[in-house]
Amino acid sequence: MTEFYPSLAQCAIVAAAFKVLLFPAYKSTDFEVHRNWLAVTHSLPVKEWYYEKTSEWTLDYPPFFAGFEWLLSQLAYYADPAMLVVKNLNYDSWQTVYFQRATVILTELVLVFALSRYIKSTPPANKQLAHIASLSILLSPGLLIIDHIHFQYNGFLYGILVLSIVLARKQSTLLYSGIMFAILLCLKHIYLYLSLAYFVYLLRAYCLDPKSVFRPRFGNAIKLGVGVLSVFGAVFGPFAGWNQLLQLKDRLFPFSRGLCHAYWAPNVWAMYAFTDRVLIPLAPRLGLKVNLDAVSSVTRGLVGDTSFAVLPEVSKELTFVLTFLFQLLPLVKLWFRPDWDTFVGALTLCGYASFLFGWHVHEKAVLLIIIPFSLIALKDRRYLSAFRPLAVAGHVSLFPLIFTVAEFPIKTVYTILWLVLFLFAFDRVAPPSERPRVFLLDRFSLLYITVAIPLIVYCSLVHQLVFGWGRYEFLPLMFMSSYSALGVVGSWVGFIVVFFTA
Repeated sequence: MTEFYPSLAQCAIVAAAFKVLLFPAYKSTDFEVHRNWLAVTHSLPVKEWYYEKTSEWTLDYPPFFAGFEWLLSQLAYYADPAMLVVKNLNYDSWQTVYFQRATVILTELVLVFALSRYIKSTPPANKQLAHIASLSILLSPGLLIIDHIHFQYNGFLYGILVLSIVLARKQSTLLYSGIMFAILLCLKHIYLYLSLAYFVYLLRAYCLDPKSVFRPRFGNAIKLGVGVLSVFGAVFGPFAGWNQLLQLKDRLFPFSRGLCHAYWAPNVWAMYAFTDRVLIPLAPRLGLKVNLDAVSSVTRGLVGDTSFAVLPEVSKELTFVLTFLFQLLPLVKLWFRPDWDTFVGALTLCGYASFLFGWHVHEKAVLLIIIPFSLIALKDRRYLSAFRPLAVAGHVSLFPLIFTVAEFPIKTVYTILWLVLFLFAFDRVAPPSERPRVFLLDRFSLLYITVAIPLIVYCSLVHQLVFGWGRYEFLPLMFMSSYSALGVVGSWVGFIVVFFTA
């Protein structure tokens, strides 16, 4: 019975009103990034979009997103034409701020629509669970911090992802699921991390008979192939030509960046970097060599500036191999059991693998795990046990993105309220598991959340009171990222156990 909970529409209206109040809030360089992209796509012919470099924030999203910026620029002209001048770097008139903030809220309606379709596609017995999970995604502190304060357009992109996942639920709409995901890839290429799960699922459930791999469905394969190729043809057709395609490749995949992002995304490499830092003072006693050149520059996340003082260097090739291997594990199960629940689980584990082992991963990419996992977190209490530490670690790890004093209570209070409200609601409604509970996973979740509270207080408040602003400023970042990494890794290990014993 969903009448005990507010509707999606009601929550969307209240959330939008709250987000309007954040219009004057802190905005990151991403605000200027998107203003510049509005100017580039509005002022220049298509073939020059990926060559323009007046600003350091060059266009580095796929062509569909560039087209999205072009559409917005047609409206932006009526708000303030000056924002569409390429040479107006760091231009942020109040009309520009209000226009860009408003477009984030309006495009998030795609997510509202997708979540409503998710609820409708759920069997009647589980509609309440789907409704609560949908509210948790819509009101996500991750989306609030990243989109409505820091500034990006993730809401409508994740809406397309959720809609694609929902369309994958029925055999009759599987084709549209594949086409929708192809469109998503052409909007933001970070979703390549999830592409292998889509490939295996669509191949097994749509192009082959789900009951037998020896019964190909040639008609379905042709329709899917034509649909996906048509999307890519429409996207890359205007950029036909070897030089254009090479320029696109260089913009979309800048592999010269270092292993760790500036804020240390909470993954395996954050733990690796933390271990390296700890070993620096211990190295002489342990007889280990120290690379003195790396001591001052290690893992700062700058372009080409990732190096370790004690531990061996990590290559791009190693991160690729580890990511592929850990994605391959759930894909094997998906191949032999091509049903929707297994697909979403495999999708989530592909997100985990790419986030934990990928090269130069941004902390914002944790939503690639949290959002698909949220759709199945209430399947039973074992799934919920694996989800809890991820929900805490993933959202808390985003705090360093917003470092201004005025926004401190907003990000902290909102996130804590979300965690208390939804983890309590999830705990009340999650059905019992037919299989034995994972004792260690339950205890890990409880212990992790308990320790996280004083750590958040120290990193967010006590450190500045003790040392003052600017002194040892990387210390709380290191603690936050490393501890968050422990939560994400622990959640990943727990979910692997749940996934393969379900």
